[in-house]
Amino acid sequence: MRRFYKVVSVAREGDAFTVTLDGKKMRTRAKAPFHLPNEALARAIANEWEDQGSTIKPQSMPITRLAGTAIDRVSPARSRVIDELAAYGETDLLCHRADRPAELVTRQDTAWRPLLDWAAQKYSADLKVTIGILPQPQPKQALAALRGAVAGFDDMMLAGLHSATTASGSLIIGLALAEGRIDAAGAFEISQVDETFQIERWGEDAELEEQRAGIRADMESTAIFIRFLSDQGAKGG
Repeated sequence: MRRFYKVVSVAREGDAFTVTLDGKKMRTRAKAPFHLPNEALARAIANEWEDQGSTIKPQSMPITRLAGTAIDRVSPARSRVIDELAAYGETDLLCHRADRPAELVTRQDTAWRPLLDWAAQKYSADLKVTIGILPQPQPKQALAALRGAVAGFDDMMLAGLHSATTASGSLIIGLALAEGRIDAAGAFEISQVDETFQIERWGEDAELEEQRAGIRADMESTAIFIRFLSDQGAKGG
């Protein structure tokens, strides 16, 4: 789509903010009002629209996409999104380990055990580790605690958590990113322990590298989105 506007601005609407294009308030794909919780996030989205050239490229506007997802998809189906995210706790990436080779076993435990311990301490969610890809029943109390943690986020943060969780295959990684326990680079590295090991052992694969680049980009944009939702972001930090 060709660029159809010249001036991008931020406007206040009551307790919320929005972005205007040539004075017209933006709406989502579903035509909902594009209401944003703070000025910092609104300006980040305005910058994405301002940075477009003669042709609008949606893939270059990840913050806009995440905010639009929160409004159009999370808000109308909040309970379903919470259920979907909480279900990741039943088969979380960090709980499924290799039994060999020894180096991979060590790498997994070194990268993953600290986050599992963190989740157990912060949320009282003590997930169990198993060997292989087949799921084992997790403690009901742990799953309920994780669901409670997810449900405590507002719709915008849920969109960010959903992005990080689906990209990494781990609710624990998603929560750690959302809570500031790890940064985007850390989230990527922790989620890619197995893939990194395979690349070091067998060499690079073009298809896998493209997939990893997409995951890295998702983590980076999600981390930025979350930062603008935080108190620091709201203050323009």
